[in-house]
Amino acid sequence: MTTPLTLTRGRGTDGTPVLRAVGEIDMSNSDVLAAALDDTPGRVVVDLTEVGYLDSAALSVLFARAVRVELIAPPLLLPVLTVSGLADLVPVRPDPKGTP
Repeated sequence: MTTPLTLTRGRGTDGTPVLRAVGEIDMSNSDVLAAALDDTPGRVVVDLTEVGYLDSAALSVLFARAVRVELIAPPLLLPVLTVSGLADLVPVRPDPKGTP
């Protein structure tokens, strides 16, 4: 069974591609995230503010593309991104609507 995940493409105010994820990202759907990132040329902002769970498969997708991604993350995911070391490799912005 595939975990529900919705990905929406958009652009930031500076024109940078933004990929907004809603749901959970795990081994059942991480290939969908990988394909969406691979279909987006250049630098891309991945908005994880509506993601409640990331597993190691999701982290692997992000690590493999670390040279060209920037993340927006809710407080819930910040420890995972930090402990995994991903936050040392990619810019991580906190969710502007979230509380620390």
